[in-house]
Amino acid sequence: MPPTLASLVHHSALKLTVRAGEDRLDVPVRWAHVSELADPVPYMEGGELLLITALKLDAENPEEMRRYVKRLAGAGVVGLGFAVGVNYEDIPHPLVEAARQEGLPLLEVPRRTPFLAISKAVSAAIAADQYRAVTAGFAAQRELTKQALTDGPEGLLAALAAQVDGWAALYDASGAVVATAPEWAVRRAARLTADVERLRERPAPASSVVGGPENEDRVELHSLGTGRRPRAALAVGTAAALGTAERYAVHSAIALLTLTTERSRSLHAAEQRVGTAVLRMLLAGEPDHARAVAGDLYGQLLDAPFRMIVAESVTVSGSASAALAAAADLGRTPAGSTPSPAVLAAAADPGGDPLGALAEVVESAAARAGEAVLVVPEGERLVVLAGDGGAAVIACAEYATALEAARAGSAVRDAGEAGELVVGLSAPAGPIAAAAAYKQAEQALSVARRRGRAFVEHERMAAGSVLPLLADDAVRAFADGLLRALHEHDATGRGDLVASLRAWLSRHGQWDAAAADLGVHRHTLRYRMRRVEEILGRSLDDPDVRMELWLALKATSVD
Repeated sequence: MPPTLASLVHHSALKLTVRAGEDRLDVPVRWAHVSELADPVPYMEGGELLLITALKLDAENPEEMRRYVKRLAGAGVVGLGFAVGVNYEDIPHPLVEAARQEGLPLLEVPRRTPFLAISKAVSAAIAADQYRAVTAGFAAQRELTKQALTDGPEGLLAALAAQVDGWAALYDASGAVVATAPEWAVRRAARLTADVERLRERPAPASSVVGGPENEDRVELHSLGTGRRPRAALAVGTAAALGTAERYAVHSAIALLTLTTERSRSLHAAEQRVGTAVLRMLLAGEPDHARAVAGDLYGQLLDAPFRMIVAESVTVSGSASAALAAAADLGRTPAGSTPSPAVLAAAADPGGDPLGALAEVVESAAARAGEAVLVVPEGERLVVLAGDGGAAVIACAEYATALEAARAGSAVRDAGEAGELVVGLSAPAGPIAAAAAYKQAEQALSVARRRGRAFVEHERMAAGSVLPLLADDAVRAFADGLLRALHEHDATGRGDLVASLRAWLSRHGQWDAAAADLGVHRHTLRYRMRRVEEILGRSLDDPDVRMELWLALKATSVD
């Protein structure tokens, strides 16, 4: 404990007597300072015991003493020591009354007690308190290190909570609670998810202090990691501000947890190398070898239906990327779910690394659900193999669509070029069909890229219509070129060949039905179809010609 006025009064060698402010002696003393100035306030920092002899004060003037004491109390001076037997044989009554009215402790210092003795006593007590704090800090560091080595992060959090007489929580990269100590703190830690997500937006290392929910406690948040994006976060909740010893314990915990997360990053990189080998074996049609290499790391994933995800980061112009604003059926999430706060926070950073953020979102979702997931970066691509219907697939779809929505209304779209994420998802498959699943994901990715969508699922492509795929610039150009001569003929007013061709093809070449739709005689329709063949130089008896003309007509009508 730091020295207090009470501890100085009880110091047998100082012989101090309390003359006022008896009920405020438990206030800590930061320093003992001697000043005979009429106004020493400009030189005070707060927390001092001021020692005076009233050499330059009219201590018998009531009004002057009231102003003097009031200024000292306002400056944070915790006590006033008055030396008797120097300028005054006793403390003047106006000073005693002013101290009582202001509630400022007033100590009588006998002539035989030099101010230097009081300063030495305060300094020695402060040094002893700091030594105890440092010693306790080293002891806490040893205990935290021991718990981290034996019981991992959970043991470290338990030891830290005991050291600070509060609670502690660890959050992952997505802001989700990983562990708490004691167990009752899990709900309290979960309420701070929004504050943790805001902390993640700042480069590591970063920290902040927040009031607990309903002012339950004081909480310190610290980011963990050495990279630009924090790898984790630590929360420490206490009833009051941390002391020196508790501060040492928190800093030790931050260092140990940072080492743990960085070590996990190295292990993660090694896992990715294994995952790359497993993926290549699966795509090469060697599922047994892939299982042998994966072992327990991805074994469960390879024994159940999985989905293949292929994602790319592409750069498109602001005008082209505006197409992401529309929500198409091809781009909806498999479960139709609402994105989680962690997913929305990751998607809200349009200037970040979309592939890296996607990897974090997928891995965090899988970790929380206890699922295995294989994530392989491939340059500007990210390949993910995740369990069918699992949390990782849902989180991927949520992130892609949330990113699409966030960027649709972002000013980034008006700034020339911007980085975009496109994702293709395969149908469910097994290890033997991994290569086919990868091809499906690539096909879905290609459609997403061409259509300006963030997320396309292969199954939705197969279950839907091919007509939306015709809304492509190359297809439109082909259609316009193929039908241009017919449109030019119709523009002269010599017949309605385009409408006649559409009616005839829609009726599968049935003359009477098509003529009835047009309101003309069937002979007139026959004449028009001969003119179509003459103008195009192609025979309508050829099924390929009929197919191309029908698709051209549909392409020119697709919005």
